[in-house]
Amino acid sequence: MTLAGISARRTSIGAQRNPASEAAILNAAAEILSEVGIAGFSIDAVARRAHAGKPTIYRWWPSRAALLLDVYHHQKRVEPVPDTGAIETDLLSFVSSLFEYWRDSHVGAIFRFVIAEAQSDAATAEALKIYMTERIGQTAELVRHAQARGDIAANVDPEMTIELLAGFAWGRLLTGRLEMEPGQLDRLVRQMCNGLRDGACGDR
Repeated sequence: MTLAGISARRTSIGAQRNPASEAAILNAAAEILSEVGIAGFSIDAVARRAHAGKPTIYRWWPSRAALLLDVYHHQKRVEPVPDTGAIETDLLSFVSSLFEYWRDSHVGAIFRFVIAEAQSDAATAEALKIYMTERIGQTAELVRHAQARGDIAANVDPEMTIELLAGFAWGRLLTGRLEMEPGQLDRLVRQMCNGLRDGACGDR
């Protein structure tokens, strides 16, 4: 995840993040994760590799898990608002891509660690809350698009719909059940769509 053209040595500019310093720190964190995994990941190691001061890192990321969450976000390659023209295929595309990404890379382990850390660390919990609020709000646009097309009822809550799907995904991630039986995700999404527009999405 190295960003070309960025010098190894950077300086911060107070409370405001210096984009070059931020990139150097995130690059260093991603490299260390790739080399040694979460078990060997530390702020000390990131600071040494990024040639950054620990106070700078802790000013921008209040905990190790908060930095990990930012690394996770920058490495994520899941389209948050797919637009296939149908709510059922939009939701299926979103959740299928998320499961595949968690299974086929180390980022699933990162996110699982952050969720676990948030149970006992207030700073991590707050960072996770902010992250999920932003992501749910962003992905809820696909539900609003469906409402604008008349695919689903106008009184459906877009954020709650995405949070329901995210809750299912989190439960599978935390319990190591990302492998799905053929057609299982399709059935899940179809059942959701049946509720969203009285069974008009897909075949009953």
